[in-house]
Amino acid sequence: MTAIVLFDGECNFCDSSVQFIIKRDPDGFFQFAALQSEIGEELKKKHQIPDQLDSIIVIENNTVYDSSDAALFITKHLNGLWKCFYIVKLIPKSLRNSVYKIIAKNRYNWFGKKDFCVIPSPDIRNRFL
Repeated sequence: MTAIVLFDGECNFCDSSVQFIIKRDPDGFFQFAALQSEIGEELKKKHQIPDQLDSIIVIENNTVYDSSDAALFITKHLNGLWKCFYIVKLIPKSLRNSVYKIIAKNRYNWFGKKDFCVIPSPDIRNRFL
């Protein structure tokens, strides 16, 4: 069983987050696709994900997680103490998502944008759709 992480392929913070996940997911539970890619667009359409949703998205089976729920779903499946962050799920979703939206809204200003896509190394290339 795997889950797909849809991420903003232009965002430095999002790219760093993908690299972070890969390092802590040696079993390859997560696969990745940029929201702007052809497969990203197909998955958004298939799962009726609105274009204006400005969030990391996780798709597991036919369940879609976005915003703080997606981030917490990811931490729950990482190796090490990162699983402990799942306790944040106890905080009301509206509050979690408010913090998430501040980061999402400012991610380009704070972390910058990519001018080009980085080609994954051969050892992880199969994890990108």
